[in-house]
Amino acid sequence: MPTAKKTTVKKKVAAPKKTAAVKKTAVKKVDVAKLRIRVRAYEHKILDASVRQIMDTAARFDAEVQGPVPLPTEIRKYTVNRGAFVHKNAREQFEMRAHKRLVDIVNPSPKLIEALTNLSLPSGVNIEVKML
Repeated sequence: MPTAKKTTVKKKVAAPKKTAAVKKTAVKKVDVAKLRIRVRAYEHKILDASVRQIMDTAARFDAEVQGPVPLPTEIRKYTVNRGAFVHKNAREQFEMRAHKRLVDIVNPSPKLIEALTNLSLPSGVNIEVKML
């Protein structure tokens, strides 16, 4: 009876490359207090004047300011019938645009925070302040 011959195939395996030892440096995280101010208004000129006031106040106290960053304008559209009864195709469209800006103040001092709270801004300007 003939015997089956087993053949073995040897594959060459690439040796792992030797690399230089990589030193890992520890990165220290420094807690940075940040004051995030979102300003919102319906008129962009009043909004820009308010943001300029905030920036001037921050500059007076030598604070690091990031911004102002313009955020997307929120547009609300309303469609209203012109006539009350028959004229269904006669319509008017109205829209309200809310302009927004974002200002970050890094490491604010207590005097700066007090000055910002005492700041008098025009009516129609909404401000949201977050401490990050």
